[in-house]
Amino acid sequence: MDLDTLTSYALAKPGATHDFPFGADTLVARVLDKMFALVALDGPPRVNLKCDPGDAEALRATYAAVTPGYHQDHRHWNTVALDGTIPDAELLELVDQSYALVVAKLTRAQRALLLER
Repeated sequence: MDLDTLTSYALAKPGATHDFPFGADTLVARVLDKMFALVALDGPPRVNLKCDPGDAEALRATYAAVTPGYHQDHRHWNTVALDGTIPDAELLELVDQSYALVVAKLTRAQRALLLER
C-alpha cells in the first residue's frame, strides 16, 4: 500500500482532519484534535498508529515491519513500515483500530458530534 492510499483512507474517517504540527515531513491525522495516525512524508514510507498494548506486542512479533512507535509511547503506538509485507486489508484494519481507540476515549458529547457529521 502506498502513503496516498493509506492517508486518504485515514482522512475519510468521520471527523478526521489533518495538520503538520511537527513540520512539513509529518502529516498528523486527528479526530476532534486527538491524534490517531502520524504519516512520515520523508524517507521510507511509514505510519505511526495507536494500538492496544497486547495487540502491539503481537503485531511486532508477527511482522518485522512493525516496531515500537517512533517518538511515541511504545506501549500504545506502533510504527508500521509500508514495505509490502503486511497485507493491505490488515493495514486498513490497523488504521480502523487506531481511530476506534481514540474515539473510545472521547467524551459522550464529542462522540455525538461525530455522529452529526
